[in-house]
Amino acid sequence: MATTPMAPPNTAAGNPNFDGNQAAAPPPPGTDMTGICFRDQLWLNTYPLDRNLVFDYFALSPFYDFSCNNELLRLRSIHPLDISHLSKMTGTEFMLSEVTEPHLFVFRKQKRDSPEKVTPMLTYYILDGSIYQAPQLCNVFAARVGRALYHISKAFTTAASKLEKIGYVEADNEGASFESKAGKETIDFKEVKRIDHILASLHRKLPPAPPPPPFPEGYAPLPIAEVENSSEAQQGTESQLPPVDPIIDQGPPKRMKV
Repeated sequence: MATTPMAPPNTAAGNPNFDGNQAAAPPPPGTDMTGICFRDQLWLNTYPLDRNLVFDYFALSPFYDFSCNNELLRLRSIHPLDISHLSKMTGTEFMLSEVTEPHLFVFRKQKRDSPEKVTPMLTYYILDGSIYQAPQLCNVFAARVGRALYHISKAFTTAASKLEKIGYVEADNEGASFESKAGKETIDFKEVKRIDHILASLHRKLPPAPPPPPFPEGYAPLPIAEVENSSEAQQGTESQLPPVDPIIDQGPPKRMKV
């Protein structure tokens, strides 16, 4: 198997024997490193990124744990992803769970207690040469819920501001309409008095109405009750007439036979 030369851990921190600097301690297991990514363009330009060499590329990143079982296999010149050897060991290990060459590689960090019992810990993925730590599901839910709450509160704030503006406009319109109605319904008492004075002066100038003419001799007016009864009887006889057929009774007249 072709492997790349392994770089010693924490080479960027300097050599304590020559530089006088202490080597930086690796991050403890389970540290949240979702805010960083790793990419080595020189390595990508030199070696192909496939399932045989992807673990060597992942070992260069700060996400790699040198105390894992895969590192022990590398020291013994065994492929670090050989499941036949990893299943016989216990402890922390990395497994290549999903592969879509050459764009996507997913590594799962897990703790093996027996050949059948495995506890997942963290997940890492390599996307087009950049290595990331996948966020945990609870963090994803918290971020999505927080984003949804932010947009909901923003929408309520915008709606409340618009409703306040609409309420002010309606109040102004109602006030203006009330004022216009009140102005239209206002009665000018001076004008009423002036009109009453004109009508009274005209009534005084006009002569009084003549009395009604007398009834002719021999005429006796009917009482009011009898007049009303006769009018009702006439209306009853008119209502009892048969209806007129619009086709038979109002048709064209028949022609005479010659």
